[in-house]
Amino acid sequence: MSNSGHPKDTGRRRGLMLVLSSPSGAGKTTLSRKLLEEFNDVKLSVSATTRPPRPNEIDGKDYFFKSVDDFRGMIDRREFLEWAHVFDKYYGTPKADTVARLDAGEDVLFDVDWQGADALHDQMPNDVVSVFILPPSIEALKDRLMGREGSTPDMVSRRMEDAKREIMHWRRYDYVIVNDQLEVAYQRLKRILLVERLKRLRQLDLEHHVRALLGELDPA
Repeated sequence: MSNSGHPKDTGRRRGLMLVLSSPSGAGKTTLSRKLLEEFNDVKLSVSATTRPPRPNEIDGKDYFFKSVDDFRGMIDRREFLEWAHVFDKYYGTPKADTVARLDAGEDVLFDVDWQGADALHDQMPNDVVSVFILPPSIEALKDRLMGREGSTPDMVSRRMEDAKREIMHWRRYDYVIVNDQLEVAYQRLKRILLVERLKRLRQLDLEHHVRALLGELDPA
């Protein structure tokens, strides 16, 4: 779906980094998918990883697939906005790819936990817009987790503990959305995106426009 129904941007703008976090089961993935479907100038961040590609995964689209040596070299050269070592595999966000997208006027969507959100903010504070998604209640969150295919009581219990630890960091975020009704939550997320696009620092032609206005006002 295109975004032709949205107000047309006037002038060039710098993209933003839209960082979404939530406990598992709060609806972050569904909200992200809706945003990507509606806005063709919002792109999901592509991570680098040392895990092997799965069937049908494409290098550069799903992940940047790297050898361990290549990944460690990128760490040494400080080429990641953030990275982690998880279950003997490396994952990270290459800085160059994100910067290129921002410079092209694209918004980059990140699906990370609070630690990843902090790391991204530390690296590029003027570009990050962070949003935390909360469930309407602990009972609703538990019901959502229990309703997932393949879930077990032990798995749900572990995820509930993880959720409580994640929720404790909600104050770190610029915006917080309670996902009680999906469509209402999505409209709030969309409004955040559209308003943040209008911030002065992201309007690249404003400086030139104001200079032109002042030049026109100067006496001959």
